[in-house]
Amino acid sequence: MTRIAFFPGSFDPPTNGHVEMVHSALAIADRLIVAIGVHPGKTPLFTFEERVAMIREAAASEPGAAERIDVVAFEGLTVDAARTHGATLLIRGLRDGTDFDYEMQLAGMNGQLAPSIRTVFLPASPQTRPITATLVRQIARLGGDVSPFVPPHVARKLTQKFAS
Repeated sequence: MTRIAFFPGSFDPPTNGHVEMVHSALAIADRLIVAIGVHPGKTPLFTFEERVAMIREAAASEPGAAERIDVVAFEGLTVDAARTHGATLLIRGLRDGTDFDYEMQLAGMNGQLAPSIRTVFLPASPQTRPITATLVRQIARLGGDVSPFVPPHVARKLTQKFAS
């Protein structure tokens, strides 16, 4: 039986924390669906296609990872999208206690909505714990160096985005 994990997020932009979660998820799943949430009310910095390309390039850093990852868009409930893709695991990263409190509530609700899908919490390493895509965008927008927080190709994309 193939164990499929579903990792939802905005990935705008993909950070070193996201990449760490991808690699950690691949250690417990045979396949990983990286699911980019599409929200009609939000305007992301990067297009869906740009985020897909950045995620794929980041995943290629680990041998054999790229072949085990699919990147998809989804709208609506995360558990519905996970079910559609045959996932039995829902991957959630935890940085701190605030994340834990929120994610436990979400896991409880998701468990009620889709009992066959288990939420798996993966702790962030000390190096990636403070990283958020929101802070990365703010730093880049203000001309700061985001290279410690994102893969090199993402740092270049951010520089290009804010240079224009």
